[in-house]
Amino acid sequence: MNLENMFRLKEHNTTVRTEVIAGITTFMTMAYIIIVNPIILSETGMDFGSVLTATCLSAGITTILMAFYANYPFALAPGMGLNSFFAFGVVLGMGYSWKLALAAVFVEGIIFIIMSFLKVREAIIDSIPANLKYAVSVGIGLFIAFIGFVNAGIVEAGGAILQLGDMKNPNAILAVTGLIVTGILLYKNVKGALFIGILISTIVGFFLGVTKLPEGIINISPMSPTFLAAFSVDWSEIFSVNFLIIIFTFLFVDVFDTVGTVIGVASKANMLDKEGKLPKASRVLLVDAIGTTIGAVFGTSTVTTYVESASGVAEGGRTGLTSLTTGILFFFALLFSPIFLIIPSAATAPALILVGLFMMEPIMKIKLGDFTEAIPAFLTIIMMPIAYSISEGIVFGMLSYTFLKTFTGRFKEVSIVMYILSLIFILRFII
Repeated sequence: MNLENMFRLKEHNTTVRTEVIAGITTFMTMAYIIIVNPIILSETGMDFGSVLTATCLSAGITTILMAFYANYPFALAPGMGLNSFFAFGVVLGMGYSWKLALAAVFVEGIIFIIMSFLKVREAIIDSIPANLKYAVSVGIGLFIAFIGFVNAGIVEAGGAILQLGDMKNPNAILAVTGLIVTGILLYKNVKGALFIGILISTIVGFFLGVTKLPEGIINISPMSPTFLAAFSVDWSEIFSVNFLIIIFTFLFVDVFDTVGTVIGVASKANMLDKEGKLPKASRVLLVDAIGTTIGAVFGTSTVTTYVESASGVAEGGRTGLTSLTTGILFFFALLFSPIFLIIPSAATAPALILVGLFMMEPIMKIKLGDFTEAIPAFLTIIMMPIAYSISEGIVFGMLSYTFLKTFTGRFKEVSIVMYILSLIFILRFII
């Protein structure tokens, strides 16, 4: 296999070593999903081991598909937030069976595939103004950093809304130590600084009692309890109003989470062209859509492009070789999950926090002197961490952009697609 010709490494000014380290880094920052996703979905009565297997397989297959079909350093896996809505909203909240919820995810995936062929999501990406695209990148950076602070216990619920966590907690101590170590490595221009920082933090975690030795080495669970379960339901239920609302919610969150992630990570990696468009965006979005259907067939919630892909991009990942590496590691994790799960979230938190720093750079390109541009950009940036949602940040940014441009007489600067999307957002809030 000629990796140079397959992934055009020289053209993207990268090397095999850089891409592999980037892929490992991406995997390490998102490996938590291997255990977290089964924990969340098992609350519905789904088999824990089966969901774990479905999580690794769907992530591995779709991420490798991204590598070969799109040649971009984006990784995919069952999405956080979407899995919570699946478990606590649809099943435990509305009273639907987990099998019917899987059916909803499958239908959503089919709709996504159709939208991808019709280039609907690509049109959404292209309709977002350049300033908002820069803001999405910055907002995702703050969002990722916030996730890192929460995972480390440095920030926790309390006070009015949030408060400083217990800094004597071993997790917080480990995260701060990792921040310092990784910061020093970055200052010295050490290649793979984030990756090395995660490894060192994991080792230090043993001495703090945070990193635990695995119980066993090899573990694989059968997928049979959830595999094809989406097709063993009464499909007449899909015509109910509630079911359609469920599908719409899955669609809405996934569309704008994916759009935001792709724009943000691509902007950071300087992948957008002069017009602010992502070449071959349709391929990225089609893989994302296929991933959702594959996940539903295997027995897990919506598979989507992961914001943690930014950590690999920050390490220099620029091609599908990064994704290939991440995908292969998900297959290894399927066999050796106990080993991969020893990496504590506090050890990956410093990488996420520093990626937040790296993604702040596009803020210098935002036209802060024009309030019809600055206010929407600011709302996009601030709402992502505050609402804990990429999609909601985009909604607030696009709505404010449309309103400000329209009511200041600059309505010609707003595309037809933006007006249509704004109307959909308003109807969503009303309904």
